[in-house]
Amino acid sequence: MKAKPAKISASRALIDDVVAASRILAMHEVLDAYGHVSARSDGDASRFIISRSLAPALVTAADMTELGPDSEPFAGEKRKGFLERYIHGEIYRLRPEVKAIVHSHSPSVIPFGVTKTRLQPVYHMAGFLWSGAPVFEIRKTKADNDLLIRDRSLGAALAGTLGNCTCVLMRGHGMTVVGESVPEAVFRAVYTEMNARLQLQAEQLQGPIEFLSDAEGRGATQMNRDTLERPWELWKKEALGRN
Repeated sequence: MKAKPAKISASRALIDDVVAASRILAMHEVLDAYGHVSARSDGDASRFIISRSLAPALVTAADMTELGPDSEPFAGEKRKGFLERYIHGEIYRLRPEVKAIVHSHSPSVIPFGVTKTRLQPVYHMAGFLWSGAPVFEIRKTKADNDLLIRDRSLGAALAGTLGNCTCVLMRGHGMTVVGESVPEAVFRAVYTEMNARLQLQAEQLQGPIEFLSDAEGRGATQMNRDTLERPWELWKKEALGRN
């Protein structure tokens, strides 16, 4: 008799949030056929939920899986998972306050991972970037690679580069952002892409660019955290078509 997948410890509300996040980020073209969203389980903090290997725009609650601290599925789970699930597990291991993670190949961000130009906050919506957006160089951990985070050692190296920041760029690959809630991680993924686009535009004009100060960034981060329900409810309605 085949074993059935273990019951997911996360609440239905959290599962629905991850579904909504996947659809929202696809709608905003932060995610396309690739990329993924996860959330630390609110039923067992050592576990996290993430969809099976599937394009984000197609994710439903039935596609959700739960992985353990080693980023591996539990007995009975036979559905194909994401190769880069170790991104999530190792960041959750290092950062206990993180409750949600988005990994994307956000197009406007890519140039900042392959040049010496740093991604910095140009406006208040991306104030969270005040903490920095370090670039992960996979070659330092594994010279022979395909740029994917395929195991725990690479996941741990990425988490180490992220450090205490909210965003880590991945050279020739994309970015990963974290938040203390699913709405916050989605907000940061959307506005990191937008900030990158605006910074690239500003660099075509007469400079130098006047970036936000650290104090301004911290203040804007708190302001945006206090109003997260506004974009979250709007984006959910747009992406899911619900009132």
